[in-house]
Amino acid sequence: MRLIDTHAHIDELVDVGAALERARAKEVIAVIAVGSSPEANIRILKMETEHTGSVYPAIGIHPIEAGVASEESIKFVDDNAHNCVAIGEIGLDYSYTVDKNRQKEIFEKMLKISRRHDKPVSLHSRSAWDEVLSCVVDQGVRKAVFHWYSGPLETLDKILDSGYLVSATPAVEYSLKHREAIQRASVESIMLETDTPVKYRGVTSEPSDVTRVLNAVAEIKGLTDDRLAEITTSNACNLFDLPL
Repeated sequence: MRLIDTHAHIDELVDVGAALERARAKEVIAVIAVGSSPEANIRILKMETEHTGSVYPAIGIHPIEAGVASEESIKFVDDNAHNCVAIGEIGLDYSYTVDKNRQKEIFEKMLKISRRHDKPVSLHSRSAWDEVLSCVVDQGVRKAVFHWYSGPLETLDKILDSGYLVSATPAVEYSLKHREAIQRASVESIMLETDTPVKYRGVTSEPSDVTRVLNAVAEIKGLTDDRLAEITTSNACNLFDLPL
């Protein structure tokens, strides 16, 4: 069995090496390390060189950072996009106090970078699901994943009809909205992730916890763990163009 954690902020872990060892013991062969700020993007790119073959970088500017994002930080993403498997974590989140117009301005700049480098995008869309989808479609982005999707099912249908993917987190064990979305999506449109180091029911996650997601999604879909691992790993390899 081979698993991929498709969205993890491993730069926020205390001991990345130990966490990756624990992940490998659970048959997690790769981690998409996602950046969200200028500082995180630098750390993520460095980790890729320290853990080549295990860590694959994605860099971007998270909507919560939009208010303080500089032109220099945007240029950094553009200059280093060729070394990454995706642009992300990017998107919109209207539950934040960050100005909506500024969020959209930064998001659209990130989408243009993804188009220029033909990179997929890893999307944050909480409380702005329809708007994020509209922006991605309008910008002509070919490949995208809506990370930890828990929005309206009507919007989910549009996401899937557009050829985009969604990802499941450990919250699929208990979140009704998240479970509904994963139930609705075809298995060919699902990837697995942890969003490390998010806490689920008070416990800090790490990439090895992708096995929890595998177990929960396999139960929802009525598949064996092995079969679901095969399909979701193939989905991730295709989206991120991974040499695995």
